[in-house]
Amino acid sequence: MSNKKQILIVDDEIDICKLLEYNLTKEGFYAESLQDGAAALKRLKNHAFDLMILDLMLPEIDGIQLCRLIREDPQLKTLPIIMLTAKDEELDRVLGLEIGADDYVTKPFSVREVVARVKAVLRRTKETHSDVKTSRIEVDDLVIDLDRFSVTKAGSPIELSAREFKLLQYLAEHPGRVYNRDFLLDAVWGDDVFVEPRTVDVYIRRIREKIEDDPSKPRFIKTKRGIGYYFKER
Repeated sequence: MSNKKQILIVDDEIDICKLLEYNLTKEGFYAESLQDGAAALKRLKNHAFDLMILDLMLPEIDGIQLCRLIREDPQLKTLPIIMLTAKDEELDRVLGLEIGADDYVTKPFSVREVVARVKAVLRRTKETHSDVKTSRIEVDDLVIDLDRFSVTKAGSPIELSAREFKLLQYLAEHPGRVYNRDFLLDAVWGDDVFVEPRTVDVYIRRIREKIEDDPSKPRFIKTKRGIGYYFKER
């Protein structure tokens, strides 16, 4: 189950829930269903779902309220939501999209259409997340903050020059990949500056002296003998 995308269906019509559960499971998803908004909100706080199919007309907390609560919750706000609406609920449908639903399907619906929408929304979500680069790299007790251009180790700040920071950042953003001196010179120093390849060794030594507990036995920046340097895999 852990390798499957997790889908939560929230609809007070049990037949619809069972129909969607069956077909989504057949398509390789994990699917479960609930019949009211309050139970759904509680379940979402205790289990990480990849997408929710949400009916507007629900007891306890209706679909619009639930959608709003999810978008206001820091832990849940990025959850993709597909709304199920009746054909005459255009106003609610527009409102739902305005407060953060990702897509909608009108009832009565084609099961194939719902499955297609689920796949499309998950695909869009994956593409969006892959475009966002992390602004903070944390490995053990080392934290590299790319927005603030700062490095801390066990909570204590470490002073790096701009070039040292850029070299550390480049290696840390590509953990496990081994780079030789010439490649790092091009990536960090650029083509317009001529420096000796051994300059990389000097900078690596300086960084190790600042971030490693024992520079002679580095944990973070490692050497692949005869090839180059690489950052510890996370």
